Amino acid sequence: MNPIDKISEEKIFAVLRIQEVEKTKNIIKALVDGGINIIEIVIEKPETVKLLEEITKEDNRPLIMAGGIITQRQAQIAINSGADVIVSPVFQMNLVRLCKGQKIPLIMTATTPNEAYSAWKARTQLIKISPANPMGGAEYIEDILRPMKFINIIAAGNIKINDIPCYLKAGAKAVGIGRALYKDAAYEEITKRALIACNKVKECN
Repeated sequence: MNPIDKISEEKIFAVLRIQEVEKTKNIIKALVDGGINIIEIVIEKPETVKLLEEITKEDNRPLIMAGGIITQRQAQIAINSGADVIVSPVFQMNLVRLCKGQKIPLIMTATTPNEAYSAWKARTQLIKISPANPMGGAEYIEDILRPMKFINIIAAGNIKINDIPCYLKAGAKAVGIGRALYKDAAYEEITKRALIACNKVKECN
């Protein structure tokens, strides 16, 4: 299945900032055991490349999105490391051209309606609104989409698990959950939180 279609179908993804590689791998496994099959790993440290390479070589692995990508060099490294999707926190035409040439999906981030429209004009298939919660939450997503229903939005940024249905009902194609899934939690608790998050998605089906 096309990665963009999978994101829209699953309606939920986890957002991870890498800690120690083995610990992060355990968090990912716990999330997958709880039903979350799409993971965005924010590229911040050199260890992230190693993590991407290891995870993408595994059988029955989750779909991996490489987040925090700003430069073409970062994008190329992530692509070479096996990332399925590139996620940029900015609107960057150089990334549009690179990802188009590499035939890999690109998700760009916007915070305002104007930025979201510009990203759509650049033929971005999914546009991430982040940080969604500080900008006004689900109501903000609804406000953006009211005059621009043709834009496909995913929401992320300090979103709580219980708020997932609000964002989906507001029109978001998918919701990204970060620390709420794994902060201060053991393996079993992470899996439990992932299960709860997936059940919240099912409430909207």
